[in-house]
Amino acid sequence: MTRMTRRHFHPRQPDKSGLWLYGIHAVRAALDNPERKCRRCVLTEIAAENIGQASLRGVEVQIVGPDQVSRLLPPGAVHQGAALACEPLPRRDLDEIVAREGRKVIVVLDQITDPQNVGAILRSAAAFDATAVIVQDRHAPPESGALAKAASGALDLVPYIPVVNIARALEQLGEAGFWRIALGQDSGRSLADAMVPGDVALVLGSEGAGIRQLVRTRCDETASIPIGARMESLNVSNAAAIALYECRRGKN
Repeated sequence: MTRMTRRHFHPRQPDKSGLWLYGIHAVRAALDNPERKCRRCVLTEIAAENIGQASLRGVEVQIVGPDQVSRLLPPGAVHQGAALACEPLPRRDLDEIVAREGRKVIVVLDQITDPQNVGAILRSAAAFDATAVIVQDRHAPPESGALAKAASGALDLVPYIPVVNIARALEQLGEAGFWRIALGQDSGRSLADAMVPGDVALVLGSEGAGIRQLVRTRCDETASIPIGARMESLNVSNAAAIALYECRRGKN
């Protein structure tokens, strides 16, 4: 039973082990995720209607005005009238992901630090049924409200796996039979030609430095996305979306 209250607002934060997620899609996805421990949902009346009673069942809900939601969040957070105090997701293990049945497509991000880009990549990963997104724990955005908002709910749909060493993770994927493709603009072979019907790891690097040499040497092949001469390169999140589409389209 959902407990919804309208009362004088006293902003209070969750304890230091928790976090605030915000935005309609991010909050709804977190509420619908059985692995997410949710504590308290602060919503405007319109946001509560948009999220729906089914998602709000079993969580404390407080109905407030938009300005009162803003007071709980970082300055400038685009919350759409929805904020959720919750626990971070349990850390996922790469062995568990590798052992899943069926064809697997894993996105590996080499030191991509912008939460907007990583969030957009998570969103594409969810849209194209990717198995997981792997990042380097010290050079990637942590789980946060900003990341969840940029991912538009995908943070609670696609396993987001920080690892200590990207090169070692790629070695593990290779040992498990994954075909590891490094995406770069310096390859004459197109991604469509490099695709295989089995398990695939798509490796993307930062827009500035690209994929580090140590990481590239752990890949089986380097491939590129052909683009017109008027543009030098694609934004990394756009490249990820195209690569994931090609991966699903090409050789299922």
